[in-house]
Amino acid sequence: MQDHKTHWFPAKRYGWGWGMPTTWQGITVLLVYAVLLGVGGLWLARPHENGEFVLFAAALTAALVLVCWLKGEPPRWRAGDDR
Repeated sequence: MQDHKTHWFPAKRYGWGWGMPTTWQGITVLLVYAVLLGVGGLWLARPHENGEFVLFAAALTAALVLVCWLKGEPPRWRAGDDR
């Protein structure tokens, strides 16, 4: 058995934040985010009234960032030379 912790979202090589997911759990989270964003866009689509969708997308994105924070590598600034 492996003792090390597997991160769903690895840190980006350059900059701050996370890259594309490397586990099936991370891929599932990203796909669910994309589907919910698309469905929310269709469901909340009204001409000239985008406020509800913007709030929905902001809440959904905040949830994605929270999952990345909890299940990804610790974020810090990276310049590409520390790997």
